[in-house]
Amino acid sequence: MTQPLTLYGIPNCDTVKRARAWLTGQGAAATFHDFKKAGVPEPALVAWIAAVGWERLINRQGTTWRKLDEASRLNVVDAASASALMRAQPSVIKRPVVVWPDGGVTVGFDTAEFSRRV
Repeated sequence: MTQPLTLYGIPNCDTVKRARAWLTGQGAAATFHDFKKAGVPEPALVAWIAAVGWERLINRQGTTWRKLDEASRLNVVDAASASALMRAQPSVIKRPVVVWPDGGVTVGFDTAEFSRRV
């Protein structure tokens, strides 16, 4: 049995908006998980790190990362420290994170990648 397509992010993120609109345009039913309101589920975070690596999940270009003090940024050195930061500050996660029906995980919005999976 396949799982539903789940898109994780925050609703006011432009990239998340584009991804959601694209999926809707393709007729793909997607469950949306707002990590600002619902938090980051620990099992999902563990699975994402296993699938794509913690380095890929941290958005180093985003406002949240840039607003961190240097010591906080320097402390993100491995999966455990990255996971702690992502749980404490979900906005530091690169968006959207999509868990596809086949169990695959992608980070960010790329129409070519999405087209291969829908």
